[in-house]
Order: sequence, then C-alpha cells, then structure tokens
Amino acid sequence: MKEIESLIKKALKYKESGLTDYEIAEELNVSKETAIWLLNKGKEKKPVGDVKIGWRSIGVYPSRIGFISDALCDIILEECEQIDTIVGIAINGIPYATFVADKLGLELAVFRPHHEKVGAFSSNYASVNSKNVVIVDDVVGTGETFRSAIKAIKEEKGKPVLCVSLLNKRAQNSISGIPLRALIRARVI
Repeated sequence: MKEIESLIKKALKYKESGLTDYEIAEELNVSKETAIWLLNKGKEKKPVGDVKIGWRSIGVYPSRIGFISDALCDIILEECEQIDTIVGIAINGIPYATFVADKLGLELAVFRPHHEKVGAFSSNYASVNSKNVVIVDDVVGTGETFRSAIKAIKEEKGKPVLCVSLLNKRAQNSISGIPLRALIRARVI
C-alpha cells in the first residue's frame, strides 16, 4: 500500500507542476487510466491489468543503460538486415536509443509523442525520410505511442522496420503491422 500512496503523491505533484494526465502516465510508466485513478487518490475502481514499472535501478547509472542497450542491439541485429536510423521515443526511449545508435554506428532521431496529435520529430536530430527505421521505447502498454511514431515515420516517407522495448505489456508481437520485440513480456493473468 505504501507504493500506491507514493505513486499518488508523485502523480499529484506532477499535476501541480502542470503535466497532463498523459504526461503523468508516461512519467510514472503506467496507463493513462491508472494515472487518472492515482490523481483521484484511488477513490474509484482501480483499472484492471496495469503493471507499474520502475526503472530507477537501471536509469541512475549510464553503464546500466548501456548494458540493457547491448541486449536491444542483439535483438535488432537478429531481426533486421538494413537499418539507417534509430528513433528514440521521448522521454524514456531516448537514452536507450542513443546507446543503440552509437553501438550500431547509426543515426539517431527523436520522436516526441503527443496525446492528442500524431507527434513530431525533433529537428535537432536525424531525419527519417527515405530511411529504414527501428523505434525504441522503454515500455509498450496500449501501443498507442508506437502507433503514433509509426504513423509519423510513414508521413515523413520513412520505413519503420522494427519496434523494440524493454518491456511489453501486450500479448501481440506487432504494432500496426510492424514487428515488436521486447526483452521482457509482462501479462496480468
């Protein structure tokens, strides 16, 4: 119960800081429904089937992110023949994507999802135009963030070839027809 109380405090603090429900969900690595439940201090019925993921043990030290990225590189090399660019999904996919791009000697692009629109690529990084692209994020929940990135890549005339994450909360192995691979799959039984 202490963990729930801690999450409620964090959610309320983020709300006071001006974050949207979607941004709070992203920051806490929970679904939007769970974030709303936390903001209501757990008064309504708890959403079914969500798993809260805490990456602090990994995220505190870059060397640990690097070790995890090595495993992601191995999956990418196993799945893909031709890759030009690695796309990191803001915010938690960026560190992993940066390490992966560096280790594979590829370009890095950054995608900023938006909860109501498709989202946008940062102009400070590589373009995805006419490139084979691997998309990296930390957690796949509903798949909406990956779907948004896939749509944006296609609109930019790029070709998404693989989605990779540390954790997959879904039963499916693809998103919008693009293969999905993760280091870990979690399911509520």
